[in-house]
Amino acid sequence: MTSITTIRESVERRPADSGIMRDYRQRLADEQYERAERKRMELADQRSELNDAKARIAAWEKAHALRLPTSPTHPVLQVIAAATGLALEDVLEEQRQRAGKVRAR
Repeated sequence: MTSITTIRESVERRPADSGIMRDYRQRLADEQYERAERKRMELADQRSELNDAKARIAAWEKAHALRLPTSPTHPVLQVIAAATGLALEDVLEEQRQRAGKVRAR
């Protein structure tokens, strides 16, 4: 007859599939690194002076899964301007251009 203590001791002595756990931990670490790298690239796209206002705002929208509000007095417009490194007037101009395209349809 086997006691619980004997079973526990045999489990503790067995190598606990260290290779599988190491691979799992490495895969998690790789996924975490990839998520952080994507986030870093999204933030860089938002602020890159190589991108115009339209591209910066699109990067902000993608990163936050939100659309540019249609109201010119919406408080998040200032947040978008700060996050993208644009002047509020640039954000408002993009908003006006999008409104004009919607009307033209």
